[in-house]
Amino acid sequence: MKSVLHVDPNLAATSAPPPFTVGTVLTETRLDSWLALGLVLAAGVYLYGVHRLRLRGDRWPIARTVFFLGPGLGGIALVTVSGLHAYDTALLSVHMIQHMVLSMVAPIFLALGAPMTLALRTLPAWPRKRLLTIVHSRLARIYSFPLVAFAIFVVNPFVLYFSDLYRFTLEHAWAHELVHAHFIMTGCVFFWPLLGLDPLPGRWPYPARALLMLLSVPFHTVLGLTIMQSSTLFGGDWYPSLNLGWVDPWADQVVAGGILWAGGEFVSVTMLAVLVVQWVRQSEREARRVDRELDRQEARQRAADAAPA
Repeated sequence: MKSVLHVDPNLAATSAPPPFTVGTVLTETRLDSWLALGLVLAAGVYLYGVHRLRLRGDRWPIARTVFFLGPGLGGIALVTVSGLHAYDTALLSVHMIQHMVLSMVAPIFLALGAPMTLALRTLPAWPRKRLLTIVHSRLARIYSFPLVAFAIFVVNPFVLYFSDLYRFTLEHAWAHELVHAHFIMTGCVFFWPLLGLDPLPGRWPYPARALLMLLSVPFHTVLGLTIMQSSTLFGGDWYPSLNLGWVDPWADQVVAGGILWAGGEFVSVTMLAVLVVQWVRQSEREARRVDRELDRQEARQRAADAAPA
């Protein structure tokens, strides 16, 4: 059971946005935040790396750039820089949309953008060496180990929503922003070793990765259904205290649980399909490599047989 805490009326009033519409999502967009600046800088650095490769005459797949800038950085911007941010402490359903995008959608496409590979191909010698040292450090190996990443990915939402921590993040803007960053990092730690294209130590074979991805599906179902069926409001009396006449906190909580349930299953199953495609392509590349090696061995054998004694 969640404890019901008193809400400062002044704090609640300043947190109450206008009725949720497409128009307010556009008008409440903020482009002067530190997060907006960070997204622009990340996009600029990535594009500069692609530009350097092209100046050198090297090729960089367009799909990777599209993935990184579009659903990757663009997905983060959609739920944090756009007007949705004005509702993330007023509507649990909007917060759950942020949760899904920041922890599942955006990290997947950031991983498919292969930014680490791009950095290793464009950085000077010393920064490249430092990056490799970090990637192969003991701490990185521990957190990127699939079972550790899986545990963090699965346990974190339950710790957040079924404790007073969630209420704390509603009352303190800095904590709420920290949760956003945590969602992104948790998603990256989980999905990068499974779907990412960057070179990582200790990466599991595809069958094991597919199994781990499949095991993650039920947890979002359980969490979503638990939220939908909960007899208490998440955040205590925070949402009722906002006095939003245009939304029922109980109905919104049911919607929030449905978003987490359906969205989690859809993303997990879709990414499982992506993983299977990667697995098939890797098998085809390996088969072609073996064929080429067999052809070379056969050619060497014919040359040896044709040589005069």
